[in-house]
Amino acid sequence: MNTVKQSHSSPTDELDDSQKPHAPKSTSAWTWLNFLGDVSQSEVDVLLLSTAFKFLLFPAYRSTDFEVHRNWLAITHSLPISQWYYDTTSEWTLDYPPFFAYFESLMSIPASFIDPKIVDLQNLQYDAWTVIAYQRLTVIISELVLGAALLRFIRVSVDPSRQRILSVSLFLHPGFLMIDHIHFQYNGFMFGILLWSILMACEGRKLASGILFAVLLNFKHIYMYLAPAYFIYLLRSYCMSPAGAIIPTRFISLANSVLLVFLASLGPFVLMGQLPQLLSRLFPFTRGLNHAYWAPNAWALVTAADRVLLQLVKHLDVGLVVNESGIASTSRGLVGDTVFAVIPNIKPIHTFIITIIFQMVYLIKLWSAPTYKSFVAALTLCGYASYMFGWHVHEKAILLVLVPLTLLASENYAYYKTFVIASVAGIFSLFPLIFTPAETLLKIVYSVIWGAMILYPLHKQLYEFPSSLPWVLLESFENAYLYGFAFLQAFVTLFPLMTGGNPDTEFLPLMATSVYCAMGLIWSFIRLSTLYIIEQY
Repeated sequence: MNTVKQSHSSPTDELDDSQKPHAPKSTSAWTWLNFLGDVSQSEVDVLLLSTAFKFLLFPAYRSTDFEVHRNWLAITHSLPISQWYYDTTSEWTLDYPPFFAYFESLMSIPASFIDPKIVDLQNLQYDAWTVIAYQRLTVIISELVLGAALLRFIRVSVDPSRQRILSVSLFLHPGFLMIDHIHFQYNGFMFGILLWSILMACEGRKLASGILFAVLLNFKHIYMYLAPAYFIYLLRSYCMSPAGAIIPTRFISLANSVLLVFLASLGPFVLMGQLPQLLSRLFPFTRGLNHAYWAPNAWALVTAADRVLLQLVKHLDVGLVVNESGIASTSRGLVGDTVFAVIPNIKPIHTFIITIIFQMVYLIKLWSAPTYKSFVAALTLCGYASYMFGWHVHEKAILLVLVPLTLLASENYAYYKTFVIASVAGIFSLFPLIFTPAETLLKIVYSVIWGAMILYPLHKQLYEFPSSLPWVLLESFENAYLYGFAFLQAFVTLFPLMTGGNPDTEFLPLMATSVYCAMGLIWSFIRLSTLYIIEQY
């Protein structure tokens, strides 16, 4: 893995002339960006070209999340803080932690000057060009947090040229493009905070790493999936000596710092006696096992298996008992309240226990080897286990896996191949989010170009020919699986045309996507788990 340099020399001392940053240009863009450090012309070009492309996406398809965030601007601007988590003017109630609410409140100030209707609480479904341009722009600007972290990773890397490929892959990631710049969310901003936290761990600044992660948890609570790895890593490597003794000053410093972050976030609501109401918004446990479109995890395969068994029961006398309420549930792949027809139903406690069991395996390894590389691997696997076995997992949560996994991709060919399988399956699993004709071609072409720019150069640097016949066969099967995505896309595109939009079969393309992507993501999960368990750190 790329690690922080031990030398105190300039980050460019070890680079040849072709890799060194160019002399600063007398342009306003360069001056504006130079606060990030020695920024090369190629890095500026990536930023400017990608930003220009994102500007072209302003008129693109927007999901209901766009109105969700507009409504949150209105809530945090128009109402006192005491009403933020009670307001039900819109169905899109505020259900993110307080730091994100404060972030929305801050963004609402310029919005109120640009167009007061943006922050009008009663002005539901407002879609004037002013609100479209403003909200799209806030995503681009807030994503600079991600860009700055990725630049810093290059500066501290022992292999800047290889790290540059990984940094570009994340900044231009198709997942961020589809989810943030088309569908509409702020994942780039929040994953930027996560990467700054990981970067602090890489540089040995573990207190800062813990503080930043606490901040992140108070922006979006989904990052709780990663918290066990942070807890073990910081406790073992920062709060304890190599001999295993607690270092009281460090333990108290970390505990107090994290506590102060949570007090800054939750304190006002605790004082107002609103903590139960806030928690009820953050953790709505009334949802079903699967999201509307089955996230491609273990439960997608179980759900698909239940559908197959149901058809067998209908057509063959196999003596299995059928739950009548499960016949309609999930049959169209479009509902979230999953009830199985043949397989016993899964409850939240089951998903929790399975997730904890898998995470414990990684946490035990992390406890015994609390190095930076071990931490990143355990962090990735904690997120991966939560994605694979969690309750009501959203397909967008795959970014919790793909972002930290990218940091491991250049370690060796085994990690690279794991990264490729997870990336291809994970990115394709996001395609159903963008279903409009114009954006459909865009997401496919952009993802293919991204793959050619990122995966091919890494493959050239890392490829190792399989050492034995079984490994040759395994490599062939993996490659065949990856090529299969071309056929899956053809099926997803052509099947609705061939069936004339038959409502009885319209769920099949979604189910096929979910099941096929789940196969790759589960195999990648097995590969990464095996690599982590058997390797020495």
